[in-house]
Amino acid sequence: MARLADYFVLVAFGPHPRGSGEGQGQILQRFPEKDWEDNPFPQGIELFCQPSGWQLCPERNPPTFFVAVLTDINSERHYCACLTFWEPAEPTQEAVCTEDAPEREEEVDEGGPVRLSPPAPGPPGQLFAPKTLVLVSRLDHAEVFRNSLGLIYTIHVEGLNVGLENVIGNLLTCIIPLAGGSQRTISLGAGDRQVIQTPLADSLPISRCSVALLFRQLGITNVLSLFCAALTEHKVLFLSRSYQRLSDACRGLLALLFPLRYSFTYVPILPAQLLEVLSTPTPFIIGVNAAFQAETQELLDVIIADLDGGTVTVPECVHIPSLPEPLQSQTHSVLSMVLDPDLELADLAFPPPTTSTSSLKMQDKELRAVFLRLFAQLLQGYRWCLHMVRIHPEPVIRFHKAAFLGQRGLVEDDFLMKVLEGMAFAGFVSERGVPYRPTDLFDELVAHEVARMRADENHPQRVLRHVKELAEQLYKNENPYPAVAMHKVQRPGEASHLQRVPRPFPRLDEGMVQWIVDQATAKMQGAPPAVKAERRTTVPSGPPMTAILERSSGLHGNSARRLEVVRNCISYVFEGKMLEAKKLLPAVLRALKGRAARRCLAQELHLHVQQNRAVLDHQQFDFVVRMMNCCLQDCTSLDEHGIAAALLPLVTAFCRKLSPGVTQFAYSCVQEHVVWSTPQFWEAMFYGDVQTHIRALYLEPAEDRDPSQLGEAPAQDERSALDVASEQRRLWPTLSREKQQELVQKEESTVFSQAIHYANRMSYLLLPLDSSKSRLLRERAGLGDLESASNSLVTNSMAGSVAESYDTESGFEDAETCDVAGAVVRFINRFVDKVCTESGVTSDHLKGLHVMVPDIVQMHIETLEAVHRESKRLPPIQKPKLLRPRLLPGEECVLDGLRVYLLPDGREEGAGGSGGGPALLPAEGAIFLTTYRVIFTGMPADPLVGEQVVVRSFPVAALTKEKRISVQTPVDQLLQDGLQLRSCTFQLLKMAFDEEVGSDSAELFRKQLHKLRYPPDIRGTFAFALGSAHTPGRPARTTKDKGPSFRTLSRNLVKNAKKTIGRQYITRKKYNPPSWEHRGQPPPEDQEDEISVSEELEPSTLTPSSALKPSDRMTMNSLVERACCRDYQRLGLGTLSSSLSRAKSEPFRISPVNRMYAICRSYPGLLIVPQSVQDNALQRVSRCYRQNRFPVVCWRSGRSKAVLLRSGGLHSKGVVGLFKAQNAPSPGQSQADSSSLEQEKYLQAVVSSMPRYTDASGRNTLSGFSSAHMGSHVPSPRARVTTLSNPMAASASRRTAPRGKWGSVRASGRSGGLGADVGSRLAGRDMLSSPQANGAPPDPGFLRPHRAALYIIGDKAQLKGVRPDPLQQWELVPIEVFEARQVKASFKKLLKACVPGCPAAEPGPASFLRSLEDSEWLIQIHKLLQVSVLVVELLDSGSSVLVSLEDGWDITTQVVSLVQLLSDPFYRTLEGFRLLVEKEWLSFGHRFSHRGAHTLAGQSSGFTPVFLQFLDCVHQVHLQFPMEFEFSPFYLKFLGYHHASCRFQTFLLDSDYERIELGLLYEEKGERRGQQACRSVWEYVDRLSKRTPMFYNYMYAPEDTEVLRPYSNVSNLKVWDFYTEETLAEGPPYDWELAQGPPEPPEEERPDGGAPQSRRRVVWPCYDSRPRAQPDAISRLLEELQRLETELGRPPERWKDTWDRVKAAQRLEGRPDGRGIPSSLLVSSVPHHRRSLGVYLQEGPVGSTLSLSLDSDQSSSSTASGSRQAARRSTSTLYSQFQTAESENRSYEGTLYKKGAFMKPWKARWFVLDKTKHQLRYYDHRVDTECKGVIDLAEVEAVAPGTPTMGAPKTVDEKAFFDVKTTRRVYNFCAQDVPSAQQWVDQIQSCLSDA
Repeated sequence: MARLADYFVLVAFGPHPRGSGEGQGQILQRFPEKDWEDNPFPQGIELFCQPSGWQLCPERNPPTFFVAVLTDINSERHYCACLTFWEPAEPTQEAVCTEDAPEREEEVDEGGPVRLSPPAPGPPGQLFAPKTLVLVSRLDHAEVFRNSLGLIYTIHVEGLNVGLENVIGNLLTCIIPLAGGSQRTISLGAGDRQVIQTPLADSLPISRCSVALLFRQLGITNVLSLFCAALTEHKVLFLSRSYQRLSDACRGLLALLFPLRYSFTYVPILPAQLLEVLSTPTPFIIGVNAAFQAETQELLDVIIADLDGGTVTVPECVHIPSLPEPLQSQTHSVLSMVLDPDLELADLAFPPPTTSTSSLKMQDKELRAVFLRLFAQLLQGYRWCLHMVRIHPEPVIRFHKAAFLGQRGLVEDDFLMKVLEGMAFAGFVSERGVPYRPTDLFDELVAHEVARMRADENHPQRVLRHVKELAEQLYKNENPYPAVAMHKVQRPGEASHLQRVPRPFPRLDEGMVQWIVDQATAKMQGAPPAVKAERRTTVPSGPPMTAILERSSGLHGNSARRLEVVRNCISYVFEGKMLEAKKLLPAVLRALKGRAARRCLAQELHLHVQQNRAVLDHQQFDFVVRMMNCCLQDCTSLDEHGIAAALLPLVTAFCRKLSPGVTQFAYSCVQEHVVWSTPQFWEAMFYGDVQTHIRALYLEPAEDRDPSQLGEAPAQDERSALDVASEQRRLWPTLSREKQQELVQKEESTVFSQAIHYANRMSYLLLPLDSSKSRLLRERAGLGDLESASNSLVTNSMAGSVAESYDTESGFEDAETCDVAGAVVRFINRFVDKVCTESGVTSDHLKGLHVMVPDIVQMHIETLEAVHRESKRLPPIQKPKLLRPRLLPGEECVLDGLRVYLLPDGREEGAGGSGGGPALLPAEGAIFLTTYRVIFTGMPADPLVGEQVVVRSFPVAALTKEKRISVQTPVDQLLQDGLQLRSCTFQLLKMAFDEEVGSDSAELFRKQLHKLRYPPDIRGTFAFALGSAHTPGRPARTTKDKGPSFRTLSRNLVKNAKKTIGRQYITRKKYNPPSWEHRGQPPPEDQEDEISVSEELEPSTLTPSSALKPSDRMTMNSLVERACCRDYQRLGLGTLSSSLSRAKSEPFRISPVNRMYAICRSYPGLLIVPQSVQDNALQRVSRCYRQNRFPVVCWRSGRSKAVLLRSGGLHSKGVVGLFKAQNAPSPGQSQADSSSLEQEKYLQAVVSSMPRYTDASGRNTLSGFSSAHMGSHVPSPRARVTTLSNPMAASASRRTAPRGKWGSVRASGRSGGLGADVGSRLAGRDMLSSPQANGAPPDPGFLRPHRAALYIIGDKAQLKGVRPDPLQQWELVPIEVFEARQVKASFKKLLKACVPGCPAAEPGPASFLRSLEDSEWLIQIHKLLQVSVLVVELLDSGSSVLVSLEDGWDITTQVVSLVQLLSDPFYRTLEGFRLLVEKEWLSFGHRFSHRGAHTLAGQSSGFTPVFLQFLDCVHQVHLQFPMEFEFSPFYLKFLGYHHASCRFQTFLLDSDYERIELGLLYEEKGERRGQQACRSVWEYVDRLSKRTPMFYNYMYAPEDTEVLRPYSNVSNLKVWDFYTEETLAEGPPYDWELAQGPPEPPEEERPDGGAPQSRRRVVWPCYDSRPRAQPDAISRLLEELQRLETELGRPPERWKDTWDRVKAAQRLEGRPDGRGIPSSLLVSSVPHHRRSLGVYLQEGPVGSTLSLSLDSDQSSSSTASGSRQAARRSTSTLYSQFQTAESENRSYEGTLYKKGAFMKPWKARWFVLDKTKHQLRYYDHRVDTECKGVIDLAEVEAVAPGTPTMGAPKTVDEKAFFDVKTTRRVYNFCAQDVPSAQQWVDQIQSCLSDA
């Protein structure tokens, strides 16, 4: 029972204390005046009576009524019913109002008070003040309050003869029941009668019509939004002009939330003075008068529902999760059926006559029924996830949220997740979780109706019927007695408020009211309490839960098979059938992605545990751990499927014995999972276990067979923990006090013992086996925040050493372990605190636990140390054997194999990809580090791929980036450390270290790699280490030569150069290669020496050569032998006679001015300069150019005699300064000016040296041209280009906007307004239309002879504002080129594009092409080709060109080399290309070591592939003109690989000067190198070319005069396959000795037949080398030929000879009748311009018969003629064969048959007659260099005709036989025919007579 009303209050208008215009409420009277003990008087009532503020009104308003709600500190709600009426204001009140009336703004408040500035005082301006009657109650009977207050107001207004005190006294003493459906009639003693009905169940909310009204005002979608917002704890604000509507809306929203209770701020009507409450950070539901809408505008996170306008506004920053589907749509459709039943019938052709719509009250209940059903569906089965943590003295219940979400299949659902985490749900659990309590409609629904709701889902009518049934129950709950006796309450007459009330509301007599109240209270105390006993029962649990959406059933059939596989695998493991288990393991690991399989695994493993322990052998242990890890890796931190929970007991059960007394448990191997560091997981687990044990306490022993597992439905006969608890709660009151105490203690100690157990469990799973791995802890979620980041570095670096030596007394060990221990202790303590306080453990016990935890952790750490130490000693389990890589001769292993997994890196090849084939990666193997390479060898991890060996390697010197990564190993899915190594040979090793590789080993690998990659000195590179067979310093001297040796020479040379340099004084910067002592310092560019050469040079350094000292002459001779000189003589650019005198007729000469490298260190010793320039003038000229690289001639066109010059860029003085100077130089000039003058003279001399450098017009300009396409006479669409060098034509050129050849190259902005809009593709501006369709050059006739004699192509920046040459003999062509750093950046992006490093987000060609375009690599190649073609055109038309870009050693070299390659067919041969590279790249000082970052000093500058870019350009030309090159595309790739590999010394160092300084350039004449590996790449290529045609291009059929003009547009360029192809079978194919195909099968495997039968094998494009697996036709034939020759016992002929013969024969064949084109590949007269052939020959290394077998260890005399072995040579033969034959003098040679010694057969041998050595030598065959025997001619006595003997060749004439008789024996010979026999005899005779 409860009081109907607690307080009655009278509130009136009073003046504001601070004198402002607003009034304020004053409490005139309140009854009772003393507070009730159980219910103090609520504060702030006066604010809520007039929520919009207390104001006077000019007219009398009708009375208003509303109910406000106040919430007290105990979150009890107080309902304040307020009835307000207006009385005339008293004068004091009016005065308050008029004082500051003018300052008031007008405010019209409809429905609320209206205030206006009052007119002058007097009766017409009468003001009215509000007065409010307030009833305060804890019960929500709004209608009764309205009637009661109305009655009091009526008595006052109508002046009825009833004492107000009596009425109020009766009202305050009225007692009514709370619930139970009783009916009470009350009367207040004024002849009135009211009937109060109480609801049946007080837990169900009373809504009257509020829900229906809410839906009418806002609509379905909006209300659903508000519903979700309130449940997910958002802020909701209602706006309306009606206060009553606001209360109703808030009440309606709360009614919808049932069975959850809203526990945040709830203020249906918020007074204006408290509006700042809206900015509170907590959620709320608040109503505010719409008049204050403006103040709510700036609220950013509040959802505003406007009831009058029907809108809900959700701010952008707020996301309201919606109900999970299909509940959202189902609810929506049912709501629309309830609200708008006609909707279903709207489309019917014959609608039923009328449909009965429910009354508003009934509709209200139907809507609530829909939401009740919704909650029953959402929370169905919630009781199965309750954990009973304590039963006595009070139930403590926890909800297992993760299990609930997991079993409902809603883990991802945002809405339910937030609801379960919310406060409302926490209240729901503590209120409804109790197992023994009264039940209500919701409990019934959730327990019994779930199946029905599921069945009805698809039948709208059945759903509607169910809704109506529920609505009936809800309605009955609110209105238990339908036939209610009528109320009888007096009301005031119509408009009674307008009549003048004679008096204001009277003051009541407090005493009288108090007396009535006291009377009633006394009576109540006497009466017995009428308490209605609650009917408490056990709450039904209902059916176990199911997922909201059933997953598609297709999977279930499949999963049964999968579970079978899991079961089989586990039974194999425990039966010891390891091979069977291993076969199944991959399938099991795949199956374990599914939830059912994981559960199955846990159940199966449980069966193998006896007495909480299962000891396994190592292999079994390994299998079990792998499966567990696989299970756990997909567990989220919540573990919603209970997998981690099921495995937790198992990881402490499975173990293996490591040694006596040391056991390793599975938990030490499964720690790497996020779930273990999640506190929520441990709490749920703890509560689950506590529940099991508490339940066991109360079960009779018979029942307590096996505590049911967490989350699984217990068997039928077992009572659940909730049932047990319910029973215990029922019995509790009947127990004696002592029994109660005993039970409480038992439960408490159960919880306590579980807490200790869990502290142990947590330490097991949180402490790592190896304390050095403490960082793993740090990286985990829960523990990360406990760790300070500061010491992580220290601990990691020391980890390795500490882990190895536990016995050391170093302080680090303790620090290390404590660090980890501290983190774990803190984590466990936090957990213990939380669970123990929640489950009511006594504080003494809790203290005890806190003391215990550090000891538990410390003990466990000590146990682990022993385990860790022993586990390190275990042999690794059955890992695949490490495959050792094959090494080159001289290559040594630095670090033996570290086990790693090679992971896929985004290229398709390794994964099968589009090429087809299996997924070879990830592969399991080892990484080796040798002095030359980083090599991975291994096998694919997927056992289904097969036994393929995977090899990936690259030279150490090619490493460009090394980065640590953290990756999952493919098999165990553990997080391991890894490395990603990227090389400039387009290989990427992305690997994860195996867990057996300690962090120290990985670190050692990185350090060693770094040391090898960046040696402190160039002598540390592999090429040097390999070359120096003896001491690492200078090679030992063997013989003393007569003349000074080259080595001493080179030393003198360097000394002289240094002296000269020392004498020069310093004026400006220049690059000076650092001496060897300083090589370890940063690159020289940072602190460049400033060197310039003085005028007064010592005569001795620059004398004419007649005065050369002998040693200098020797240097000269060696310089003459260099490539440059050979080429200069070929080009006729100058000769060097013995006296070094000049041939005057020659325009150019070879100058030895730089032989000591004194003028320019980066130039060769001999340079071509104009005949007319003196050597000492060159010194001054060189000063004008960067790095002293002055212009020198490097090539001359044979046809037009134009020359190509190269130089560094100009310094700021020099030509530019000269051109800028307005007046002629005066005699007394500075040094700088004189050098400029020298420079102009020098250019003049160059121009004069050209055969035709003037023409009749005297104006040598680039005049206009037009071109036709490809020799056809269609005019091209280009405009004419006017003379750009003539300032007069500038305006014309601007008008015509030239777009021709020059238009595309020239940069705009030349001085004098020349061609301001000339387009410049090279300058990187917008692409203008190219000269011809494909960027091909215009045909040769496009340049007229009227042009400058010399064009200087220079950097645009350097030639800015240059005046043209006054005599117009040379002209400047400013172009914009990219710098070396741009090449570097572009190359980096190209590497990323071709070898991405990780699988692409969107696989497919598009992403590759996009990243390729971003790299701009092809654009740079396009620019290079474009400039080169331009220069080719100029040279071809007779003008000379000086290329003067950057420092003259990068882009200059690229352009100059390309120009020569395109112009001169000689450079397109193998020999010519070598010469070109030696001359332009090596001699002219391209900085290979600097650009390749070969040493420590270059590390910061990084790899810049200038040479590779040049090779790419050559490759583009090769593609377009395949018949013009003698070398194959493979040759270019080979050079591209080895220029970065440091295997050969060819591409080391930055200039000839440095090579001399290291003694690389000139070999000692006396030193014949022994059987060493090649140091020079050219030597190696020569050797290989003799063996195999892999560098040769079969389509080579050049046209002698051909000048190549390739297309250069990006659309014509192809990506070089060097960047993209990869062979995983053998690694890169560029180290020929290593790239051997698979060995031939042994002989015995062959069938007995003679010819081998064909064996088919699978060729995988992603794995095998296609050129080797399927060589092209010609290679195959040559191979076959060699094989057959070997089988016939003939010495195989060189492939080149065979090929030349075939070619010659073919030409003859085609010649005689001249009909048609010969039917062969070798067509040399294709009429097409490109002459590209349609036949594609596979290039690349050839098949295995041609293999160069360096590993054959046969003795040189073995001659097993019939076998394959004859084709193989011993190693020594091989090497000596490649030595140059210059030392041999071959006077006469040929084939003779020779009879062997006694009883030996006749054999064909290759004989050489050497007159110099007086010998007749013979060899096995022509190509051999190792002699088989020697006949010394001094011993020969006679040469006579011979006779055939046994076994002699049958077909030969008898006269072809002759004998040679020596002092020792007689040799029998037979020539091929008589004439050759005669010739041999004559030659030998003449030799003998000479002697």
